[in-house]
Amino acid sequence: MQFSISREALLKPLQMVSGVVERRQTLPVLSNVLLVLKESELSLTGTDLEVELIGRVQVHGPSEAGEITVPARKLLDICKSLSDDSSIEISVVDNKLKLKSGRSRFSLATLPAAEFPDVDEEPDTFSLVITQVRLRELLEATSFAMAQQDVRYYLNGMLFEVGADYLRVVATDGHRLAMETLKIASSAKDTQQLILPRKGIMELARLLSDEGGDIELTFGQNHIRAAIPEFTFTSKLVDGKFPDYNRVLPKGGDRVLSGACQELRQAFSRASILSNEKYRGVRVMLSDGEMRIFANNPEQEEAEELVSVDYDSEALEIGFNVSYLIDVLSTLTSERVKITLSDPNSSALLEAEEGSEALYVVMPMRL
Repeated sequence: MQFSISREALLKPLQMVSGVVERRQTLPVLSNVLLVLKESELSLTGTDLEVELIGRVQVHGPSEAGEITVPARKLLDICKSLSDDSSIEISVVDNKLKLKSGRSRFSLATLPAAEFPDVDEEPDTFSLVITQVRLRELLEATSFAMAQQDVRYYLNGMLFEVGADYLRVVATDGHRLAMETLKIASSAKDTQQLILPRKGIMELARLLSDEGGDIELTFGQNHIRAAIPEFTFTSKLVDGKFPDYNRVLPKGGDRVLSGACQELRQAFSRASILSNEKYRGVRVMLSDGEMRIFANNPEQEEAEELVSVDYDSEALEIGFNVSYLIDVLSTLTSERVKITLSDPNSSALLEAEEGSEALYVVMPMRL
């Protein structure tokens, strides 16, 4: 194996692929990136057995085909440390990867490509095509509500529900829920529900760019694959049953308020400074045309905020985890938010007044 490549061309796919590789591995080869040169295309593959990412880059000039695995982190650190416009020569001699650039010389340990694990190939069941920008917006609008290290492992991920004419993504940690639906054609015969793991969602989001065109999502029984010209991403699906989100969506709320997103977010952020660091609870009191936000903590410190809102129902007092409200208000891209409530023991439904299909549910807290 032998080729020359500019630092710039190698660095971008190497950075993306190295993000998948875990630092601590049970199998030494999983700390490595697989380099495969065929004709004039170099592919770089990283995996942690759950998620796999393949980056592709063209190699110009004379080259010799081959395949090898090298430590991902070390190769990335070497490439980062070289000057911006440098050229890199790579060859494999006596089971060592030799890297030359200017006056620098490096020799890296390798492991045979045959030891590198393959993602099991399986038949695809259905697919859909979506723009990278739109998919990234969907993930950004909902991914914050995924659980982290919950024993209910199916919550540590995101539900993709695909029908013949829509894609719906749902994330929940049991205390709050985020959901958005997009009208889109797919090849799904009937409604399908699949759960992507948290790491898969994070790596997929990193892959998407504003300048990128369409991305094809292909779903199998146990995997999802996303393909764009320079990368192929594959993730295993979570084997589990996602909770019925329709039962969580509040029905029949008769108290509706609307307010400025930015103003409410800033008020909640200020009040949160003096909330209990463990429980993060704030008390919200609604009366005609105004919202009062109260926070206190075990040190007997208190905060009070007054915000003007459109509200003309009965007075209401309700408690919330302030972090959950701030997360939603930070995610909404509209100027105003609509909040639907029914009583102090029922969840609140938050949504943009216009421009977004996203729905957010936040459970109340007893204070």
